[in-house]
Amino acid sequence: MLNLNKKNQSVVNLRLVQRIARESRAETLARLHVSAEGLSTKQANINREEYGSNEIAAPKNNSKLRFLAESFITPFTIVLFILAAVSLFTDYIFVPANQKDLSTVIIMLVMVLISGITSYVQNVRTSNAVDDLLSMVSVTTNIRRDGQDQELPTSDVVVGDIINLAAGDMVPADMRLLKSKDLFCSSSSLNGESNPVEKIATKFPKIGGDKDYLDYPNVLYEGTTIVSGSGTGVVFATGNRTLFGKLAQDISKNNLKQTTFDKGIKDISKLLITMTAVIAPLVFLINGLTKGDWINALIFAIATAVGLTPEMLPVIVTSNLVKGSVEMSKHGTIVKKMNSIQNFGSADILCTDKTGTLTQDKVVLERHYNMDMKETKRILELSYLNAYYQTGMKDLIDEAVIDAAGDELDVSEIQRDYNKIDEIPFDFTRRRMSVVVANSDQNHGKHLLVTKGAAEEMLEVSSKIEKDGQIVSLTDDRKEEILKQINSMNEDGFRVILLGYKENPAPVGEFSAKDETDLTLAGYLAFLDPPKESAKAALAKLHRDGITVKILTGDNEAVTRAVGLQVGLNVDLVYSGADLEDKSDEELSKMVEDCNIFVKLSPELKTKIIEVLKENGHTVGYMGDGINDAPAMKAADVSISVDTAVDIAKESADIILLHKDLNVLEKGVRIGRKVFGNTMKYIKITLSSNFGNILSILIASSFLPFLPMLPLQLLILDLLYGTSCLSIPFDKMSEHYLEQPRTWSTKKLPKFMFYFGPTSSIFDIITFTLLFFVVCPHVVGGSFLTLSAAKQAEFIILFHTGWFIESLWTQEMVIHALRDKRLPFIQQRATLPVLLATFGAAIIGSVMPFIEPLDKALDFGILPKYYLLIVIGLLVAYILLTTVVKAFYMRKEEFLI
Repeated sequence: MLNLNKKNQSVVNLRLVQRIARESRAETLARLHVSAEGLSTKQANINREEYGSNEIAAPKNNSKLRFLAESFITPFTIVLFILAAVSLFTDYIFVPANQKDLSTVIIMLVMVLISGITSYVQNVRTSNAVDDLLSMVSVTTNIRRDGQDQELPTSDVVVGDIINLAAGDMVPADMRLLKSKDLFCSSSSLNGESNPVEKIATKFPKIGGDKDYLDYPNVLYEGTTIVSGSGTGVVFATGNRTLFGKLAQDISKNNLKQTTFDKGIKDISKLLITMTAVIAPLVFLINGLTKGDWINALIFAIATAVGLTPEMLPVIVTSNLVKGSVEMSKHGTIVKKMNSIQNFGSADILCTDKTGTLTQDKVVLERHYNMDMKETKRILELSYLNAYYQTGMKDLIDEAVIDAAGDELDVSEIQRDYNKIDEIPFDFTRRRMSVVVANSDQNHGKHLLVTKGAAEEMLEVSSKIEKDGQIVSLTDDRKEEILKQINSMNEDGFRVILLGYKENPAPVGEFSAKDETDLTLAGYLAFLDPPKESAKAALAKLHRDGITVKILTGDNEAVTRAVGLQVGLNVDLVYSGADLEDKSDEELSKMVEDCNIFVKLSPELKTKIIEVLKENGHTVGYMGDGINDAPAMKAADVSISVDTAVDIAKESADIILLHKDLNVLEKGVRIGRKVFGNTMKYIKITLSSNFGNILSILIASSFLPFLPMLPLQLLILDLLYGTSCLSIPFDKMSEHYLEQPRTWSTKKLPKFMFYFGPTSSIFDIITFTLLFFVVCPHVVGGSFLTLSAAKQAEFIILFHTGWFIESLWTQEMVIHALRDKRLPFIQQRATLPVLLATFGAAIIGSVMPFIEPLDKALDFGILPKYYLLIVIGLLVAYILLTTVVKAFYMRKEEFLI
């Protein structure tokens, strides 16, 4: 067996690669103990156990053990553990037997359990939902298993598997080629080279070229892409033991893009760290100096710092994303990379090709003219040879030719008369593709190169033309005439390509793009790709939602204009790829803004347009499904593909549509905005609420002769509020909010906090005043400074209870007050889950002082009934004041959330 290729070997074995590249196919099969018929399921399972699975070893981010650790090791729970330990010593270990009390310790540990279990359950449910969604879309590979060719997930590939490859496939593992047919492979993921190279099963590495293992002609590496042709190979390395695995050992195969939302979260973290670094020491010093109890001051400062942190943010963001993903899946949109939803919702530009998106994805060959503009079967026969015998990606044009030939010609006779010799695959520089066939009938041995391609590119390499039954020179005048004919058909909505040929072009086995010279033009192929009936309405909806659609196509201007007019696009300005060449950055920046239709683009130019749009401050989505779309998809903020796309497009995509329809996309965008809105709602409301609380604590600490609230009470307040916020992902956003893209920015966050944080602090200060000078003196029978020590203790307990209840209610009500710019409960209302969670948490907190033994453990007292009326009055006044502040805030701001 391959004793060097064990599970624990996580680097590529270059010696093994070199040996396999130099040995025969039979020797490789013998080395791997497999036949050309492949493995059985049983043997595949054995090999998986021996050599490992076909996965790049990144730390498993969704293990239940990790979730458990993350749920119980948070700033909130760590503080609770510290306070529980302190309480254990001060209330139990170092006190007389008759004064021992474990109730505080028990309460804190229960709070740890509640917080940890809530987070754990939410994370597990989220992970399961993500796995279920991702299982709906997977990149597959064609494996010879149990004697049959089967489409199986690439993760099922094992050492010894026989893999069948075709154009558009991603190579799933390191393989030794057994058979190949005009196989061209792009290795840009490994070496950055964009030009594909030919791979030949029967060819061996050059002598002395052992170090150039990337260039071995008979070896394919994981992560590379088949551009054209076909082949069969046997797998000799999977997962970490592949070359790709060596390059990506410490990162996931599906790297998550750094979205604007990710950057925003980092900015918030910096802001919170800065605020904590300032406020926590300040709270500590103020309380230490004014109360003289430095230990309690320190504990209170730590609890204050935790209160400033939105500890539920990771759980809420993740559950919000998953809920949005599940909702999007119901509308035919599968989110492959969760963090892309934020960019999906904030995208203001969508770049897409027109074929299949604006058009019906069903091209029909309408005309096959000779150069005299007459339909002849010979032109259709030549085009059939080119389309049928090419082994690259058979696109819609090839399928249309094959369908038309099947209706009008005896294709079996053509296949019998002509044998394929070689082909020159299509690329986006030449914009041509050729096949070489040999006539096996009366002209046995005669080679014929048949080429089809875009008009300008075909005219470049042609020198003759079939005209009036004769072959004549291709003069400038005739070129002008050809272009006029093509333009006339383009204006009628036809996409036109030219067909040419060359007899006996080169010796067998030496054909290349250099042979595409001195061609004889034979005829025109005119295709019709009618617009989708739904395209015009879908584009109108996207425009209504603030999304500008830009068409990036390789097609020509006339055809694109014709389609654009039919679907309601502005076609007054169109730029071609040539127009963009050699332009300065400033010129390009203006051109991509002014124009929405770009034609005759290479993959590199598509990518360049997207990069310039991003530099201009746009959030850009790109929708693609072909090999040529992969670079642009990687450059975009959010990449979109369809389930029928080629492997490389699906692998590059953040979001996959089950139907290639802009209506599906539009629904997904609105759901993405809802997810974005609810996430921003939690962040803005919580930070402003916490900021208000901290401001209140600083003011109260400066003037009160005791701590404004006990650390444990502050943490319970934080837990109740944080738990109620778990309902925010189930809230709704207004239709107005969903109609415009929202870009993440933390620049407005401090302003939001400084407007609405102090608003709640005003009512905290009113509460402090009422409690200190009215309510507590009324209950205990005197002002604080005139009371005995026992009465002062009772006074403090009542004060803490009063502020706890008022603070909890205002925190819960701020969710309703700030979720929308309108008046809460009258002009706007939250969903039932949010109503139940917020009012439920507030009610639970309000009844705690009446529950034994919680009241004693938490140092709560019973306030007079009229205090409840005071709280209600304060809440009404708070909501009204917040509404007024919102009106002032909205004078200079477009959005509240």
